[in-house]
Amino acid sequence: MNFDLMELAAILRDAARSEALPRFRRLDPGMVHIKTEAIDLVTEADVATEQVIKARIAEWMPEALFVGEESVAADPALLPKLATSDLSVVVDPIDGTANYAAGLPLFATMASVVSKGETVAGIIYDPMGDDWVMAEKGGGAWLRRPGGEAVRLGVAAPLPLAQMVGTSSVAFMPAASRGQVLSNFTKVRMVANYRVAGHEYRAFASGHTQFVCFNKLMPWDHLAGVLISQEAGAYAARLDGGPYLPSHVDGGLLVAINHDAWDELRREVFVF
Repeated sequence: MNFDLMELAAILRDAARSEALPRFRRLDPGMVHIKTEAIDLVTEADVATEQVIKARIAEWMPEALFVGEESVAADPALLPKLATSDLSVVVDPIDGTANYAAGLPLFATMASVVSKGETVAGIIYDPMGDDWVMAEKGGGAWLRRPGGEAVRLGVAAPLPLAQMVGTSSVAFMPAASRGQVLSNFTKVRMVANYRVAGHEYRAFASGHTQFVCFNKLMPWDHLAGVLISQEAGAYAARLDGGPYLPSHVDGGLLVAINHDAWDELRREVFVF
């Protein structure tokens, strides 16, 4: 399959700059809504940004199934089609909506391309920094800027467990396991939670952290980040040791700088 990844990058940038940025810190209370619970929000900007991306992709790749976070919220029957579709584009219009709604400048616009059940391309766009991290399968991971500059990304060097820094959240972990996992966080140097998967993957694939771990696996949150991380040299697997696929929505996910680090983190920290 041949396509211009920079065209997809431009679509994300245009939509974020036309819809998300003008509304940032200008949302009235009526523009922010709870979807499933207080920590799961949607704003007018999420919907508007996705609509622009969807329309542009329909022109550019009319044969592709469009799987957007807000489209699936409106029509849950879309999500299972991702496993069997020949070609899909998966989009998160504003990753980190809670940050965005709170006026915190840490959010992202993300997209991935899935071909026959395999993620073949992924992009994370930072509207505030106006740059992308992206990857095509087999082509490495890259930081790209609108002026054309490109910097190849790589994961961090190995460290002992006690010196590792990573990102994780216990919000969606089994309740019976949260206390143990929180206690296990003392075995590493630091664990943060940015409330935005896109920036956690960006930091990891750029060599600033040693691991990321998630339990809720909606495809728009993770497909791009996992591919970018793998192309930067990382090892990624679900917590049962199996591969992470676009059709997975649960089972937990751990991404680490290499297989040895993954094994140690799974054994010592992420014990469910």
